[in-house]
Amino acid sequence: MIRDHFRVMVVNLTTDKTTIIERSGRSEVLGGSGLAGRLFEEFGLMDRDWDDPEQPVIFAIGPLTGYYPLMSKTVCAFRSPYHNEYTESYAGGKSALSLRFADLDALIIVGKAKRLTALCVGSRRVETRDVEYMRGFDALHTGRVLRKMFPGSGRRSIMRIGPAGENLAAYACINVDTYRHFGRMGGGTAMGVKNLKAICILGDRGFTLPEGKAYPKLYKHIFEQLTTTEMMAKYHGLGTAVNINPLNALKSLPWKNMQQTSSPDADKISGERFADDTLLRNAACAGCPVGCIHVGFVREQFQTNNQYLYRQVGYDYEPIFSCGGMLEVTDTGEVLRILDVIEKEGLDNMSTGVAMAWATEALEKGVISEKETVVKLTWGDAETYMQAVEHISRPPNDFYKLLAQGTLKCAEHYGGEDFACVLGQEMAGYATGEVFFVSEALGFRHTHLDSGGYSWDQKHEEQDVDGALDFLIDDARGRIVINCMIGCLFSRGVYKDDLMDEALDAVGYGSLSGKMEEIGERVQKLRWRLRLGMGYDPHKIKIPKRYTEITTWKGPLDTEYLEALRTGYASRIMALGAPLEDEE
Repeated sequence: MIRDHFRVMVVNLTTDKTTIIERSGRSEVLGGSGLAGRLFEEFGLMDRDWDDPEQPVIFAIGPLTGYYPLMSKTVCAFRSPYHNEYTESYAGGKSALSLRFADLDALIIVGKAKRLTALCVGSRRVETRDVEYMRGFDALHTGRVLRKMFPGSGRRSIMRIGPAGENLAAYACINVDTYRHFGRMGGGTAMGVKNLKAICILGDRGFTLPEGKAYPKLYKHIFEQLTTTEMMAKYHGLGTAVNINPLNALKSLPWKNMQQTSSPDADKISGERFADDTLLRNAACAGCPVGCIHVGFVREQFQTNNQYLYRQVGYDYEPIFSCGGMLEVTDTGEVLRILDVIEKEGLDNMSTGVAMAWATEALEKGVISEKETVVKLTWGDAETYMQAVEHISRPPNDFYKLLAQGTLKCAEHYGGEDFACVLGQEMAGYATGEVFFVSEALGFRHTHLDSGGYSWDQKHEEQDVDGALDFLIDDARGRIVINCMIGCLFSRGVYKDDLMDEALDAVGYGSLSGKMEEIGERVQKLRWRLRLGMGYDPHKIKIPKRYTEITTWKGPLDTEYLEALRTGYASRIMALGAPLEDEE
């Protein structure tokens, strides 16, 4: 049934009470990112830190979830343990469709359980289980136990954290259905501080599809665009791992803690090499026909009985960049072994790999010693990196406790800030140039997905500050609309505004047609208003010296251009986040 209001479940872990509330605003914020921001305005505590038990963790979906292909993402919004400000993270898997089949537009969790707890919610069920015995269980083991604890059909989604979230690492992630994650900015710790080990969402109710010919005809058209054209072939074929060789050729591939931007060894961990050596199968999020999830295998031999163990590990470009090139690990199997440990511990793979790369260079330069690192971190040595991952997740000393809070925080204490590859958080894998560095450093989520700064760098050799800033603001607004729907950003080439208008109209939301730009701008301002209200000052963001030392295919980085972009973007962000009364 189409409804203009939002149906929201609020679970209080302190009181063990659950309520269903309804909120208006579909025409103002659509859903997804906009709904999460609107709910955080209501339930979030602007004057309290991220670890206050009453701070909400919010999961939200959009108006097209369940109706069309690739409308398969969920947004998780929370006050981040990484910077103590409002943030978002996105994941696929079954989470979005499970919420739709549970008849929920959003799930809000507040309070703190007395003991480690697993929560199960559905349209007819809310249950908490004491799982204190699972403390210290890795994310994969936790998933196996939960599937038996909360049996269900394919409409069930299981979100859980590993030891890193329990131990409050600032970049702990939430594992979703094994191969997807709310990865960046510490969503796992936002759960861990609540003593919440896991959430099981049971899609235990159906929903009615629109009648008439318009909807099935449009669905077929969209499906064909996504499956029979070349538009999505990259994502199903080699996946985003295909980016390794092109970025290496452009001298834009961060390598060895970005001491280099290319390497003759990059081909050893290319998407082609991963496919030849390790690819086991493709998988897909629920409601997606593309199958961009690439699952490789790791084979290990037991010395005691000469038997072999095979494990399945997901991979794509970002994990390969962070745990391959940045660490100079050039064997596909060794990269997967590192990623396997990261998965189990429940850490964001980009932040973990970049943090270990900084620590390796810091050790090499004598900034820190083996007293701090415990193991001798060495470029290319996967075994020591696997141990370091566990130390980040379960810190044995003050060094790893600080490293688990962020690379730059650790560098500020020990030294080595100049070569900390941090752009708001540990960088994504695009050393394309000035526009990308500024877009990630200052952007709302400090991620390569906030806007296509890397794309601008690759297409524009001219130094057009205003043109680049206009692009960052406009491109971010377009992505926000997709994040309100809430669709996979891979599909943005298909879901243009006119097609989204048609898609909304076909399922009964015709009143929203023609409002995409207006809604995108409103949500863009809402999100910045929340973040700035918690103390974010983009003018204070610094870009570490390492970024000024690189050379791309365009030549050495231009520091004057970088600074003009940084100050200009900071001013634009401040204007976007101005209080409502200042917008008259």
